[in-house]
Formats: sequence, structure tokens, C-alpha cells
Amino acid sequence: MNAIPTPLAAASTSGADLLLWVAIPYICLAVFVVGHVWRYRQDQFGWTSHTSQLLEHRWLRWGSPLFHLGAFMVIGGHVVGLAVPASWTEAAGISEHAYHTTAVWAGSVAGVAMVTGLGMLCARRLLTRRIRLGTDRSDKLLFPLLSATVLLGITATAAHNVFGPGYDYRTTVSVWFRGLFVLQPQPEAIAGAPLLFQLHALSACLLFAAWPFTRLVHVWSAPIGYLARPYLVYRQRTTPAAAPTAGGRPRSSSGSRRAA
Repeated sequence: MNAIPTPLAAASTSGADLLLWVAIPYICLAVFVVGHVWRYRQDQFGWTSHTSQLLEHRWLRWGSPLFHLGAFMVIGGHVVGLAVPASWTEAAGISEHAYHTTAVWAGSVAGVAMVTGLGMLCARRLLTRRIRLGTDRSDKLLFPLLSATVLLGITATAAHNVFGPGYDYRTTVSVWFRGLFVLQPQPEAIAGAPLLFQLHALSACLLFAAWPFTRLVHVWSAPIGYLARPYLVYRQRTTPAAAPTAGGRPRSSSGSRRAA
């Protein structure tokens, strides 16, 4: 008798694929969640970005807005590209060609802004001695890992979708990404993706694992309370004028008189 073929018979998954695209992502996500709980319970006072504006502000003035603006655009693009299936955007009247054209060029602008800002922040930290001496171990881990993740993503987009023939990551990488969160991992979906996309995905997993132990935790502390916070009133301290006495002599503010 002939064996009945299973739906996944054509998509054999090796042990290395299970390790890279199932075990490591779930371990990184577990560290991400548990690490945030631990950090909040043990280090609430360190839940900050540790600003160094007082030490240097010229590079920070331009580097920080460029980095954050580019990061917000990149995150938004990843949410749409990875979490939203292609059928949803088509149902909304957005063709696949229009989506990819917008994603490539908007993502390129966002990536350039993010890389420029990140480069300025890294150069500022390396070239300014006072800031370099104040760099802790978490920053020494964060900045190279964040830079590698961003540069790999930009390189993959440029190599395959800007100067290359084009690659539809929504049919491979996006399927693998969504499968992790619905507890139906599909490592075979990303196993055949180009190497640059795979390296970008792995570096992003490592970045999520390092997130709770770095300054990135400050993204969860949006200053929403400042919108309803009352104004602070500052009054200038002035020296009270001496009050005149009945005899014409000035009296001190404490009300005591000098002996004649």
C-alpha cells in the first residue's frame, strides 16, 4: 500500500531550523517578558534612558530626533509588513504593487533617518570623553546590537528590493513571525528566505532578549501624565525691605533693634 502523504511532507524541517526559528525566538520572547517583570520589580529607579544632555547637546540635538523619528517609522512599517497579512491589505483596496512600492521607499527614508541619527549618537558617545567614560555595560551591548539589526534590515531591503529583482517577505518571513504568536510555528517558511533576511530576524530576536536590561525600557514610560500635569510656578526670592520705625531708624526684617 502506498503511504498517504501528509500536508507537511514536502516541507521537511531540520533540527537546525527548529533551533534557529523555533527554540531561539521563544527563548528570546520569554527573556523579554520575564526580564521586564524583573527589571520593574528590582530597578524602578533605573527605568530611564540615562540622558547625558548636560555633558554634550550639539550632536544630541540632531541625532536623537532623527533616530527616534526613523525608529517610529520603521516600527510602524514592520507592524504592517509582519503582523498584517497580505489578504487584509488587498481587502482594504491596497494592491500588492502599491504596498511594496510604498514600503520600499518609505522604509528607505525611515532607515536612512534612523541610521543617520544612530550614527551621530554612537559617534557622540565614542568621541566625547565624558560620555564615553560614563557608558555602562548595557550600552556597550545595546549600541552594537541595535546597529547590526538596523544595518542588516537596510542591507536586505536594498540588496533584494531596491537594486535586486525583488523579494516578497510577506509570504515567508511574515508567515513565520505570525506563527510564533499563535503558537503554530512554521520554521520552513523562513528557512528558505535569503540569508540577509534571516540574519536580520535573528539579530532582532537577540535585541528583544537584551531589551529589558538596557535603556530601551524607557519606551514603555511615555510621559502621558505630563499632558494633565499642572504648571509649576516659580517665584523669585527677594530680600524684604527694612520697615521704618517710629524714630525714623530702619528696622530689620526680624523686628529687632540695634542698641543705641
